[in-house]
Amino acid sequence: MINRSKLLILSGIMTVVFTISAFTDAPLKVQSDGPKNLKVLPKNISHEDLETVMKGFNTALGVKCNYCHAAKPNGEKGLDFASDSNPHKNIAREMMKMTKKINTKYFKHEHEGVIQNITCETCHNGNKEPKTVSIQP
Repeated sequence: MINRSKLLILSGIMTVVFTISAFTDAPLKVQSDGPKNLKVLPKNISHEDLETVMKGFNTALGVKCNYCHAAKPNGEKGLDFASDSNPHKNIAREMMKMTKKINTKYFKHEHEGVIQNITCETCHNGNKEPKTVSIQP
């Protein structure tokens, strides 16, 4: 059973991230040591907020950073966070766009003081692949 408070916290974090990205017309200047190659998240996201989002993915999919991020080239230790060579990274971007679109279209209202929306956790439930259910006609 999913811990309701964890799901609400993760939903709130993702809502904040998606709301910020939806209302950011022009990104602020990114520091030279800041994140590179952000295509869905706001370019001016703080390190702390970016880390929170990434930890949310870790929890929602039960994966570590190397699931989406490629290893550094030439045998260097660590991950090349800016690289797009790992296809899971672009899948994650598309999933973020999809959830943002669904939340914007279907979950604009508040119900019992809680903003209803979907997150990665909604379908993945801590698994790399979302669980699917066959519905019989």
